[in-house]
Order: sequence, then structure tokens, then C-alpha cells
Amino acid sequence: MSESSTGKAGTGRAEQEVVDLCRDLIRIDTSNYGDHSGPGERLAAEYVAEKLAEVGLEPQIFESHKGRASTVARIEGEDPSRPALLIHGHTDVVPANAADWTHDPFSGEIADGCVWGRGAVDMKDMDAMTLAVVRERMRSGRKPPRDIVLAFLADEEAGGTYGARYLVDNHPGLFEGVTEAISEVGGFSFTVNENLRLYLVETAQKGMHWMKLTVDGTAGHGSMIHKDNAITELSEAVGRLGRHKFPVRVTKTLRHFLDELSDALGTELDPENMDETLAKLGGIAKLIGASLQNTANPTQLGAGYKVNVIPGQATAHVDGRYLPGYEEEFLADLDRILGPNVRREDVHADKALETTFDGALVDAMQTALVAEDPIARAVPYMLSAGTDAKSFDDLGIRGFGFAPLKLPPELDFAGMFHGVDERVPVDGLQFGVRVLDRFIDHS
Repeated sequence: MSESSTGKAGTGRAEQEVVDLCRDLIRIDTSNYGDHSGPGERLAAEYVAEKLAEVGLEPQIFESHKGRASTVARIEGEDPSRPALLIHGHTDVVPANAADWTHDPFSGEIADGCVWGRGAVDMKDMDAMTLAVVRERMRSGRKPPRDIVLAFLADEEAGGTYGARYLVDNHPGLFEGVTEAISEVGGFSFTVNENLRLYLVETAQKGMHWMKLTVDGTAGHGSMIHKDNAITELSEAVGRLGRHKFPVRVTKTLRHFLDELSDALGTELDPENMDETLAKLGGIAKLIGASLQNTANPTQLGAGYKVNVIPGQATAHVDGRYLPGYEEEFLADLDRILGPNVRREDVHADKALETTFDGALVDAMQTALVAEDPIARAVPYMLSAGTDAKSFDDLGIRGFGFAPLKLPPELDFAGMFHGVDERVPVDGLQFGVRVLDRFIDHS
């Protein structure tokens, strides 16, 4: 049993509280449909603010649009002259259809040793861990070594326009002095063997081009012969794009990850033979595989209004993601694949990020992990998606994904993100509380 498991390090109450906090947050429906049609994050922002105010902090709520609210608070550290640390999380979630789930996605039910519900891993688990740790430290008067800014944000699931981006653009003073940050999709475990567990820390993330494709054709009667059918032209282009396999590109982050994994497995891994490498990665293969190359996945199609009318226009939407340093190549490939008759326009675009896996903050992650899991080893990886770190990067804040969870090897963690039956182990939440508390001490 670790020192903190006995309560000596001051996390005993937080370990008990984190489960209820996570369940409470899941029960607040913050579904984000991307068009303000959801309930919004206001209730979650108020819940978080109340929990922070209870322990003596002075949280502020910022509403960028009706119901779209974020909560920010600052904790004074022992040495306020040091650069501050940002811990940020989002409170919105992607929608969920209850009929598809084993347990209602907004019930926060506990079953099979897990808390179930939409947001259990993306990312109300980290929100709850942060709240639990902060509340216990405030109650016991344990100041962090430096100032910490807490941000619980709206709208991350639709690009952050009404959350992180709004705060960065309109209230940058909230983050005065902040140089580093931690947030989601990192710090989770992958068990290699009984002597080694890797914890993947996100140090890079792909850039984004959510785009609309449009083809114009000649409208007419459905019984006639038409060589200029917009649906046919668009469908063929979308088919080419959806089946295209972009080339593997070895980024700095991938090279570092492969070097660490090669050392861990005791075998040389060839970046030119990634299928063989991915076969060794079990449940995290989905996450790593998507970070090897640019991707463009068709997600929506639209055309026509009546079965006997050939429409004059057809549209599609595509989720495009590009590797750091490969945006120009990606866009050129898109235009080549789609052809001259397809008009492409961005719906939402954002940059790629990549930082190095070094420095005192990385050392603090490794120290905290090993203290709670002696066979832990932190390694860098690239997230195939994006987070609010993109917005905070505009303020010069270096971001990492570090939401520590020790997971059972059989759990399909990657499949939980935006999937059905999303759940987080109770003991994983409690492990995360202990690691996060230690991390703050060493940060």
C-alpha cells in the first residue's frame, strides 16, 4: 500500500469524494451538438464554482453565449513569483443515445467496479480528480509550490469557440504568468508485462481541418439522362477520399515513442513496418495508429429533396486531421484526390501542436507515477485529435495531456472516447487523485 493510500499524504478524503464528484458531473447533461441546441454547460459551471467556493476559493463564471459557461479560479502558491501552472478540463460531452447503452449515459451508475456515463473518460473523470485534490488541499491548508489556475471549460467538443478560445481572446489576464498546463487524454496506462507499465503522456496533437465539400451540377427531372449529376460526382470524390491511405510520417513524437517502446519491449521497432508494431500495442493501437499519418474521414452527406428531382448541388462534411509539419502536404493531397469539380471550404480549422518530452514538469509526472506504481514509466505520444491546449498555446502555454489513470489491461480505453458504455474504474479515479496530488507537490 502506498503512503498516500494510508491517508498520510492527505488524499484519503479526496479518494472517497472523487467518485461522488464524477457521478454528479455525469448526471449534469452537458451534451454539445455544436449548434447551441444542447442544454449548455451553465449548470456544470455553477456546480464546479460551488465546490471551489466551499473550500475558500473565489471562482468566476464566464458565459460566452446563453448557457455556455466556463469556471476559472486561481490558487495562490507558496512562491507566487514562479511561473504558474494551468490545470484545465472541459465539462461538455458529445451526445449519447441511451438506447445503445448498458446503463443510462447520464445516470453516473456504479457497476462492475466502474462509474458509467457519458464523460466518464472524456473528461469528467479528470474534472472530478482535479476538484477532489484541490478541495482536500484547501481544507488542509496545503499550498501548491506555485500558483495554479483552474479552468473548467465549455465547448471543447465543438472546437472550443465558446470556451477556451473565448477566454483566451477576451480574458487573457486570467492566465497571467502561466507557462505550462496539463489536461486530458494522457497519463493513462498500458501494461506491457508484470514488470512494466507504460503511461502515455500527450506531448503532441494533430491539426484540424473540419471541412465542407460542395459539388454543383444541373438540376432536372429524375427520369432523364444526366451526365452532370452533383450526387454522382460528389459520391465518387468522397469514396476516393474515404479509401485513401495517407503515407506514414515519422514525427519527432513518434520517433521518441518508438524508441521508448523498443527499449521497453527489448526489440527494435521499424517505423516502416507499423502494422507489426501496432499488433504489439493491444488496446492503445487505435490511438497510436491514428497518429502515424494524416487522415480525412467523411462524416456527413447531404443532397436532394425529392426522389424524382436531380438536385443542383450535393454536399459532404469531412473530419480532416494533419500531423505537425504536414499541413501543406495534407491540403495538396486533398485537392488532388477530390479533383477540380469539388469545392472545399473549412468549417473549423486549428493548428497542430508538438512539444518535447523533457523538463521539470515531465520529471514531476514520472516521480508521481512511480510513487504510486513502482513499475510505471512515462512515455510521450501524439493525440490524433485535439484539445483546448491549442487555444492556450496562443498565450505561450506549453501543454501536456496528463490525466493519470491506472487501467486494467482488458479495458478498451481508446474505444471509450465518444463510444457507447463509456466508463472509468473507481480505483482508477482514486489512483489518479493520488498521482495528481503528488504531481502538484513536485511541479
